[in-house]
Order: sequence, then structure tokens, then C-alpha cells
Amino acid sequence: MRTYDLSPLHRFAIGFDNVSRLLDAASRVDEQATAYPPYNIEKVSDDAYRITMAVAGFAPEHLDVTVHDSTLIISGRQERTEPQGGQFLHRGIATRAFERKFELADHIKVRGASIENGLLHVHLERQVPEEKKPRRIEIAGATGASAITHTQDEAAAA
Repeated sequence: MRTYDLSPLHRFAIGFDNVSRLLDAASRVDEQATAYPPYNIEKVSDDAYRITMAVAGFAPEHLDVTVHDSTLIISGRQERTEPQGGQFLHRGIATRAFERKFELADHIKVRGASIENGLLHVHLERQVPEEKKPRRIEIAGATGASAITHTQDEAAAA
């Protein structure tokens, strides 16, 4: 097992304590667990993403899309059905249960999900709150007091 020394990161990055947790989780991923069901992650636009997962044989009522904290969980369960009046000579369409987890970055929201032609589409969007967007700070002149008063007035108005 690998260990990562993230102490140099703490010199200039604040609030990224969960990065070590994400790296640990990524190193523990079982390769076979990530093989089923297959999926794509697309960047649709600057602030929009889509996860497309192949879920052939699953009806919408057999699928569950849940967000818990910052984790998107997609799971599927269905009963195994036997053919009426016959038997399978080959069973190649997987009907096993699955659970796939995706860690969502800050401000990523799930906008919805749809199923079409055996593909589950989960639509995601980055929604950065206005107070988190970059803003220009005015630099005061020689007096200095006007900038502080101006900032306090803005805070009072909010």
C-alpha cells in the first residue's frame, strides 16, 4: 500500500484535508468492482457534466440514484427471472446487483437522471454561490479609512 506525504501541500493550500482521504480511497479501489457496470464521465460544458452508465436489463424502478454528503451513489437491484417455458443455453446479460460511488467536488449538484436505450444518464452541474466567485477588492488611497468603511457598509447591507 502506498502512503502519500501531503505536508508540502499544507504550506499553501488551506482546507484540503480531505484530499488524503480521497487518495486513500482511490488506492483501495478493486479493479473488478469498477468493471461493472461500464460508465462514461463527460464534460458537457464548462459547468456541466454527465455520467452515462450502461444498465441494460434494469428498469427505472430497479435503479436508485442518491446523493449523501458529497457522494453520489448509483445502485441497481433486480430479481433474476427464469424464462417461461424454456431454459437459458447462455446467459450473457448481467443482472447482478451493483453499487457505484462517485465523490463530488464542492458545488457540484445533481440536476436529474434519465434512462434511454439501456443507458442511465445522470446530469451534474457546478453551481458556485455568488459569495464564492472571484471579486475585485478596491485598494484605498492614502487615508485607508474609506476602504474599511466601504467594506463595513457592504457587509451591513448584505
